[in-house]
Amino acid sequence: MTVADKMRDKLMAAFAPNLLVIQDDSARHAGHSGARRADGSEGESHFSIRIVSQKFAGLSRVERQRRVYDVLSEELSDRVHALSLTALSPAETAPRQ
Repeated sequence: MTVADKMRDKLMAAFAPNLLVIQDDSARHAGHSGARRADGSEGESHFSIRIVSQKFAGLSRVERQRRVYDVLSEELSDRVHALSLTALSPAETAPRQ
């Protein structure tokens, strides 16, 4: 199972999101010290996540990030070097009239 798959499973279970997009940006960081693992290989170290969930309604941006980081704590302490995160409630993605 890939790191992205593990993160997807955890985020789906914790937040039941309306939308979840996980993008592996590792190739854009090839050669960067954080992109290289202990075994010398690279990849699955830099990610962008966009998640939309009702569970973020009424929470500050910082609290949303804290909750996502808590769920992904294992990955963030091991393989994932960088995470770009956008966490929104469904109301924040609705078209404005």
